[in-house]
Amino acid sequence: MLNGLFVTIALSSVLLAAVSGQMNALTDGILTSAGNAVELAIGLIGAMAFFLGLMRVAEDGGLMTSLARIVSPVMRILFPTVPSSSPAMSAMLLNISANMLGLVNAATPFGIKAMEELEKLNSRTGTATNAMVMFLAINTSALALLPSGMIALRVSLESQNPAAIFFPTWFASGSATVIAITAVLLLSRLSPYRVTEPPPIERKEMNDVSTINEHLISQEGSESAPLRVWLGRGFWLVFFTVAVHDIITRAGTESVLQLIQGLISSWSIPAIVSVLVLYGWVRRVSVYDSLVEGAKQGFQVAIRIIPYLVAILVMVGMFRSSGGLEILVSLIAPVTTLIGMPPEALPMAILRPLTGSGAFGVAADAMSTHGPDSLVGYMVSTYSGSTETTFYTLAVYFGAVGVRKTRHTVPACLAADVAGILAATFIVNLLLG
Repeated sequence: MLNGLFVTIALSSVLLAAVSGQMNALTDGILTSAGNAVELAIGLIGAMAFFLGLMRVAEDGGLMTSLARIVSPVMRILFPTVPSSSPAMSAMLLNISANMLGLVNAATPFGIKAMEELEKLNSRTGTATNAMVMFLAINTSALALLPSGMIALRVSLESQNPAAIFFPTWFASGSATVIAITAVLLLSRLSPYRVTEPPPIERKEMNDVSTINEHLISQEGSESAPLRVWLGRGFWLVFFTVAVHDIITRAGTESVLQLIQGLISSWSIPAIVSVLVLYGWVRRVSVYDSLVEGAKQGFQVAIRIIPYLVAILVMVGMFRSSGGLEILVSLIAPVTTLIGMPPEALPMAILRPLTGSGAFGVAADAMSTHGPDSLVGYMVSTYSGSTETTFYTLAVYFGAVGVRKTRHTVPACLAADVAGILAATFIVNLLLG
């Protein structure tokens, strides 16, 4: 699917640029996008290495297996081929939770860890399993509790009601998630995708956790030390005391929305780091050694995804530079106007699955021009929170495990994107139009 899409867009962009006299712009777009892809991957190395290092600490302490057992009743329904105690279950949960809170820097490494664990269950290397497709469809449907980035932008543009997009975003992203799950289940039953499904690996439940043999701790070392437990409790007592003091201090000067946003953006990632480090320490894991081993893996993953990012970002850059985006907008604008989508919001709807930075810039420009509290402003704000940069996500996650045959991933994810845009258009017109 990605192969056909890349060939179509690349050749169409060249022809459009030739006809419109934009060959110089196309050349610049290709070179700039290729360079940006490498810079983006290099920028990911630090976060990737650190958070995958923390994931290794959690694995060595047994936290991943414990979390997997807790969430298995729900996850088992969505991922029937994944063993209930597989580390993939807990990694997917951490990824989805981080995405819901807008913690992108933490969500990506967790998602890559989930893909690596799912790849261990894959009998056909290079081909996406149904579990991978389901996970990525849920991931790109962008179920969001706190669209923190767009809220911050609305506040910076002096919106009088920055929180107005909360319910529309919940409704639209929830609709996208439901459609994503439904699309994956239905598409997986179609003959072209059913026959390409990798057969399951005969694999016993991981209650004995075979991966422990690869880890640094022994059975004796995995037992909690009473003194460390009490010291850990003391840390959390101080941590939450300071957090409560911060809440009280901010409460007198900030609105409820700013207070919630500030607390999540300031405290969430330090809390995640503290939980994982303390858990490993209490379980007598050599935290530093485990983190370093995991970080080595994170560095290798970040390098491995560069070719996939180059392909996707160059495709997007060619499409924009050739004028293809403007032509597409002009062709479908008459149709989208009929469903209540302002023409000014259409570029955001088209760009969002392709490029996060480009869509963010379009949203900022639209709100600066029309006002953050205008219909266009509400519309682009909700689009941002209810959809995801689908092709970037697929490039990063599939690139991390070397999957090239994506099967029904692209149509399922695009169905979720369309559902999110339509649901956002409907709810914004209904409540804020």
